Amino acid sequence: MLVGFVILYLFVSIGVGIYAATRVHSARDYVVAGRHLPIYIVTATVFATWFGSETVLGIPATFLKEGLRGIVSDPFGSSMCLILVGLFFARKLYRMNLLTLADYYRKRYGRKVEVITGVAIIISYLGWVSAQMTALGLVFDILSQGAITQTQGTLIGAAIVLLYTLYGGMWSVALTDFLQMSIIVAGLLYILYVASEMAGGLGHVVQHAAQNGRLGFWPQANSKDIIAFIAAWVTMMFGSIPQQDVFQRVMSAKSENIAVAGSVMGGGLYFVFAFVPLTIAYSATLIDPGLVSGLLDKDSQMILPQLILTHMPVFAQIMFFGALLSAIMSTASGTLLAPSVTFSENILKPYLPHHNDKTLLLTMRLVVVGFAAVVTLFALYSNATIYQMVENAYKITLVVAFVPLVAGLYWRRACKQGAYLSIALGLAVWLPMEVWLPEGSALLPPQFAGFLASITGMVVGSLRPDLLGARRHHSSHTALPGRISRP
Repeated sequence: MLVGFVILYLFVSIGVGIYAATRVHSARDYVVAGRHLPIYIVTATVFATWFGSETVLGIPATFLKEGLRGIVSDPFGSSMCLILVGLFFARKLYRMNLLTLADYYRKRYGRKVEVITGVAIIISYLGWVSAQMTALGLVFDILSQGAITQTQGTLIGAAIVLLYTLYGGMWSVALTDFLQMSIIVAGLLYILYVASEMAGGLGHVVQHAAQNGRLGFWPQANSKDIIAFIAAWVTMMFGSIPQQDVFQRVMSAKSENIAVAGSVMGGGLYFVFAFVPLTIAYSATLIDPGLVSGLLDKDSQMILPQLILTHMPVFAQIMFFGALLSAIMSTASGTLLAPSVTFSENILKPYLPHHNDKTLLLTMRLVVVGFAAVVTLFALYSNATIYQMVENAYKITLVVAFVPLVAGLYWRRACKQGAYLSIALGLAVWLPMEVWLPEGSALLPPQFAGFLASITGMVVGSLRPDLLGARRHHSSHTALPGRISRP
C-alpha cells in the first residue's frame, strides 16, 4: 500500500507538471509564470523554497546532535532571508520587471558584473540541488527495502523532477508546490500528533529536550563561538537573498503587494513548520532510544524514516513519506530551474545565433537537462551530508553577490568600480581561507571574512574609483530605478 501510494503520488505530480506546460508560451511564462500567480500560490511556493530534504532529514539530525544553536543557519537564517526579501527587496525588484536576478546586475553595473554574479549564483545551486537528488535516492532505497539502491533511486528521482520541470517551468513549479505544500502541512502535523503521543505528550517532549540542553540557542560567551554563531546566521540569511529561485517565486506574483506579502508569509510559515520535524525527531529519542543512539553517529539522516517504518501504522507511513517526497520535489524543481534560466539568459543569450524568444525558451529547456545531469553526478559522488550541502551553498553568493545587490538598491554612490572591488576582495579573502585553512582554525570563518572584505571593497571602490584607474560616472547602468541619474 505504501509503495502503491508513492507511485500514484509521483504520477499525479508529473501530471500536474505536464498540465502546467500548456500555460507556457514564452520565456517569461517559463521563468516567472507570466507574473500571474495569486497570493496563496506565491505563499506556498515561497514556503516550498526552503522546505526540502534538509528540513525533514538534515536539520533534525543536526538538532539531535547539537541542539538549537547547531541549526542557527536553517531554519533561523533561512526564514529571515525570505522575510527580508519581502520587506526590503521584493518591491524594488518587482518594479524593474526583470527576467532573472542577474539582469539587475547588468542594468546597475554592466555586463561583466552580470556574468560574474550570474556564475556565482549558478555555482551556489550545485550542492543545494544535489542534496535534493541525494534525498530522493535515500527515500526510494528505504521504501523498496533495498531493492532500489540509493544510486538507482537518485537517478529515478532526478528523472521524475526533470520531466515535470522541463516543460512547465515556473508554472509547473508553482502548481506542484501548492499541491505539495498541502501534503507537507497535513502529513507532518499528523505525524507530530502520533509521535508526540507515543512519547508521552507534546509537553513532555519539549520539557525533556529542555532538560537535556537541546533548546539552548545562544553561543558560549567567548569570541570564537560568538563569531561562528553570527557567521552561520549571516551566511544563510544574507547569502541566500541573491538567489534566482527566491527571485523567481517573488517576481511571479500578480502585483508588487502580493510579491511582498507572499514572501513575508511564506518565510513565517516556513519558520513555524520547520520545528515540526525537529519535534518528531526528538520524540524518537523517547520512543526508541536504541534506534536513535545506533543511527546518530552512523547515519543520523535515517532516524526519522526508520522511526516511521518501525513504530507507526501504514497510514502514518503514507502521510510521512508523502510529506517527505513533497518537500524534496518542491525544492528540487525550483532549484533545478533557477540556475538553468540564469545560465541561458545571462551567459548564453548574447551568443545565440537567432536572438528571439522561441530560441531562448528552447535553450532554457536544454540547459535544464544539462544541469540536471551535472547535479545528479555531484549527488552520486559527494560525501557531504544533506545539511552540509545546503549550508555550504550560499557562501559564494554571500561574498560575491549580496553586497553589490544591497548597495545598488540603497546607496546612490555605489558604482561599477565599487562592485568590481567588492567582488575581487570578497573572493580574494574567502577562497584561500576556504581551501587552505583547516575548518574551525580561524577566528573569522572564511565566508564571514570574505563578506566583510566585500563590504570594504564596495565602500572604497565607490568612494575612491580612481584607485582602479577610472572615474566614477552615473550612466543608464548605474541609475536607480525611478530616479534620474546625476551627471
